[in-house]
Amino acid sequence: MLYTIPIFSQLEGVMKHVLNFFHSSIGLPWAWSIVATTVVVRMILVPLTIRQIHSMQNLQKHAPQMKEIQKKYKQDRQKQNEELMKFYRENNINPAASCLPMLAQLPVFIALYYTLKHFNENFGIKPNSHVDLSFLHFIPSISDHTTSHWGGFVLLFVYVASQMASSFFMMTTTDKMQRVLFMVMPLFFVFVIAHFPAGLVLYWVTTNLWTVGQGLITRRLVGKTPAPVIERRSSRTPPKDDGSSGNGAKSEAQPPQPPSASQRPRQVRRKKKRTSRR
Repeated sequence: MLYTIPIFSQLEGVMKHVLNFFHSSIGLPWAWSIVATTVVVRMILVPLTIRQIHSMQNLQKHAPQMKEIQKKYKQDRQKQNEELMKFYRENNINPAASCLPMLAQLPVFIALYYTLKHFNENFGIKPNSHVDLSFLHFIPSISDHTTSHWGGFVLLFVYVASQMASSFFMMTTTDKMQRVLFMVMPLFFVFVIAHFPAGLVLYWVTTNLWTVGQGLITRRLVGKTPAPVIERRSSRTPPKDDGSSGNGAKSEAQPPQPPSASQRPRQVRRKKKRTSRR
């Protein structure tokens, strides 16, 4: 089992001390302890979040050029990937930077899952005893499955709404089908997360609300990055005049001059063949 791996037991031990600090030392209820833990984690991840925002802006800025590369090499996927990687290096784009905050939260997610799974043993709580959950008083225990009580469905509804809002603010693609997929995905994922402890869903709801607030602040301060205009020229498009000539004056288009007599093509007259009469 995964829990037999030492790293997972160590992560559970760290999360146990963090939750116990907020609950016993500061006096927060267990639900607020999870919220406080989530806020601390997201504050630590602020540098990675800034890199994520910059990466998203670069992707939006260079999206037209990347589409041109994909169209140009759509028949050769290997060449397309090579050209895209070359384009990323030339423009200092790191597509993986947008996933760094999510990957960094994975150990926290695993640690909280095992801590809540062994919640009664970790904190010496007797079964069926009252646990102070503050604003989550409609849920018997944060260690129970989310759907074990009617209050868990309320929490799942908040999760879906917050996940959709989070996906909307952090979405980088302009493709309509991909945008619809990102917005519908929480509806399918809710069937998986419904079997998790309620405290774990509370953690995810809190981090989604943080992401929504982060997106609102980013859009207000930074605004939308304008995409560069790509000028398409054909063979009939005249070259642009740079506005300068040898004397520094603007050059004007001269009308075509008729060819001189020496330059005209020589016309050859063919002699008509005379038919002989017999």
